[in-house]
Amino acid sequence: MSDSASNIEDSIQIEIFPSRILSPETAQKIIAEIYKVDGVIRVMVQGNRLPDKVSAGPGTGEKVEHPLRKPIQIGDQVIELKICVGRIRVELSNAEAKEQIREVCEKLLPFPFEFREGHFLRKKPTVTDYAKLGPEADPRLLGMVDPKAKTDQLIFIEKQEKQEEKKNKDE
Repeated sequence: MSDSASNIEDSIQIEIFPSRILSPETAQKIIAEIYKVDGVIRVMVQGNRLPDKVSAGPGTGEKVEHPLRKPIQIGDQVIELKICVGRIRVELSNAEAKEQIREVCEKLLPFPFEFREGHFLRKKPTVTDYAKLGPEADPRLLGMVDPKAKTDQLIFIEKQEKQEEKKNKDE
């Protein structure tokens, strides 16, 4: 991501709310395209949790084979999708990036969606942030922690191109 969350005074937050739950393939395409846009600070995907195991009834403890629980690839990292993608919230550093993301959504989503601007991601640490991440948490992760998730389930992806460019300039 291009900027840190500590520089979010002038940031723009948008929410992409499709009228349907996104398939893993569509979610992968749209998230990958969003990450390619310059000016993206952070992205959060929200939706209903997909269960790992049957929690009640005659099949209690059995593994659930849900068709939406598939691995997706973002950049060079493969992530197992543990939710039904219902909303995508994005924090941006400029208005040009907002229009680019709107174009990406219009190109990739074959059904209606809401594209809203507002305040969707927290800028100050919550009790959950403190409990999961500690007092010296990375500001880019604030408000993005699932209270029910284990700390090893938190996924944070940084843009690789900018880091590689910095390495090349240093050499």
